Amino acid sequence: MAGKRRIGAENSETRARILDAAEQVIRDEGYAAASTRRVAAVAGLQPSLVHYYFPTTEDVFLAVFRRGAEQSDALLDAALAGADPVHALWRIFTDTSRNRLTIEFLAYASHREGIRAEVARHSADMRARQAELMQRVLGDRIGAEHQATPEGLALILAGIGRALAMEAELGIESGHDDARRMVENWLDRVLSAQSEPAPTS
Repeated sequence: MAGKRRIGAENSETRARILDAAEQVIRDEGYAAASTRRVAAVAGLQPSLVHYYFPTTEDVFLAVFRRGAEQSDALLDAALAGADPVHALWRIFTDTSRNRLTIEFLAYASHREGIRAEVARHSADMRARQAELMQRVLGDRIGAEHQATPEGLALILAGIGRALAMEAELGIESGHDDARRMVENWLDRVLSAQSEPAPTS
């Protein structure tokens, strides 16, 4: 169609190279540094080629976020399929490997509605899947004995994990080992209780 800007193929090696460079700049230099020119320089490409694949800077950010979201989805899929999905989910929550990128995206999202909506949508989808996991593994006793809902438990674990990961990025470690031990001991007790036969009347 005349006048419509062409976008490069989704599976292009050049496109992946641009996203790798953009992720590196966002992570190492901050979201404000991730201009088209800076991303192109890190990728070793001309700025015009970046624009060929991503007409705007926000398009670059959206693509980087969506690629990261796909990776998060794959990690959750692996946790759901594993023998110990609850502890695997806890390890995902406390993973520090993407801390800096996450912090930068949250900061950028506070100024850009398009990114903010995408972050919120993916977070809601992840929370629903996490709650489904809690319900499947822990069952009704999570509410009867622990006065919790699957959604609430998923949020609490995610919140604690995120706090640990964010503080670790700042070099804060006070209380971290204790908090991890408390959560893991509680999960062990809950999972052990779930494996025991229900008392007969």
